[in-house]
Amino acid sequence: MAEKKAFVLRINPDMLRELETWAQQDFRSLNGQIEFLLSEALKKQRRSKSKGNDEGGAKD
Repeated sequence: MAEKKAFVLRINPDMLRELETWAQQDFRSLNGQIEFLLSEALKKQRRSKSKGNDEGGAKD
């Protein structure tokens, strides 16, 4: 398994509470939920980049 790097995340207290609630609903830890959301966002971003390149040009 890949090594994980720790870092400090500054986050709005209201957003933190919402993420904690969401994590509980999905049976994840807060850290696991944040990792999941970031992973999904990266997958979506990669898909949109590849679609943009398939249509004949890079998008800035």
